Formats: sequence, C-alpha cells, structure tokens
Amino acid sequence: MNISDAVAHRILELCRENNLTVNKLSTLSGVTQSTVNDIVNHKAKNIGIITIKKLCDGFGITITDFFETDLFKTLEQEMY
Repeated sequence: MNISDAVAHRILELCRENNLTVNKLSTLSGVTQSTVNDIVNHKAKNIGIITIKKLCDGFGITITDFFETDLFKTLEQEMY
C-alpha cells in the first residue's frame, strides 16, 4: 500500500466512523467534492497537507489523529 492508498483508506474509515458521506465531508471541510472523490477513488496521487488538514477540520480531528494509526506506521518508504 502506498501513501495515497493509505490516505484514501483512512478518509473512508473516518467517514464510516462518523457516519459521513463524502459529500457531507466536502461540505464540512471546504474541500470540493471532486477532490475528495479523486482521493478516495485513488485518482489523486499527490495529496497536499493543506487538503488533509482541511479534511481533518471537517472530521473535527487533528492531523496527528489522522496519521496516528497502524496503517501509516507500517508503510514502507516509497522510491520514485
């Protein structure tokens, strides 16, 4: 799993936990629905930290909360 896949997975996980749709998350976070859809559908490869911060604000969590999961702790280094 790469970082983009992990971010998509985490967003969907948080949506389920908070009973939010992608549309509702986009409204709460101020990130366009098309951007959120691109992220969760693995079409966005370079997701900016500002976008992640806005999504965290929509979830009502910190960036630390977003990344503090086993999912991110086990990612291998990506070489491009």
